Amino acid sequence: MYRLDEKVALVTGASRGIGRATALALASQGARVFVNYRSGREEAERVVAEIEAGGGVAEALGFDVADSKAVDAAVADVVKRAERLDIVVANAGISKDGLLMRAKDEDLEAMLDVNVRGALALARAAIKPMLRARRGRIVFISSVVGEMGNVGQTSYAASKAAMLGMMKSLARELGSRGITVNAVAPGLIETDMTSGIGEEMRGKIVGQIPLGRFGLPQEVAAAVAYLGSDEAGYVTGHTLRVNGGMYV
Repeated sequence: MYRLDEKVALVTGASRGIGRATALALASQGARVFVNYRSGREEAERVVAEIEAGGGVAEALGFDVADSKAVDAAVADVVKRAERLDIVVANAGISKDGLLMRAKDEDLEAMLDVNVRGALALARAAIKPMLRARRGRIVFISSVVGEMGNVGQTSYAASKAAMLGMMKSLARELGSRGITVNAVAPGLIETDMTSGIGEEMRGKIVGQIPLGRFGLPQEVAAAVAYLGSDEAGYVTGHTLRVNGGMYV
């Protein structure tokens, strides 16, 4: 089940964390994966090497999702080289935590540029080849914070909630063309973003999670692989929560 043979996938922010795990998962199921990075070229190339070592096919692809022209050019390049684009995963994101009253304009703008405008630009570019093929899978990586909110993460929550709004609207726009649009909303996952949480705070958070632990990037990646598969062909406009029961 969930084989992705002959499919072509583009995963943004794929040099580490959830993006890395997603690229590996899609490749393990047979997809040719374009591993996007902005500045972590060496990390992205290591992901490619790991995929190739496992018998998969992958290429590193550097561009900044906050630059819509670069996004357009990158997607066009993927389609030119691979002759198709079946799965797009909008994973690239940044978080600048802190109380909103102390937030700087440049921090707010940076987060919106990457998390919101970047996801919109990626989806817009991917729609064109998918419409021609009358098939495609678009998956947004949102967050539990976008659904439940969190102290000190108002702007981040706003950006992740925005992804859910665009997902629902696009699902309605594109459903008749055979293109599904969904989101995965991870909870607290063991990544670089959560590695700085102190033990005391970590214990408090775990106490609020029914499954009693942080999640793993591979568990989020498995959800993305399902949504990118043929078996998920009747699932669209849906938010798949991978949060251990933190928000239900």
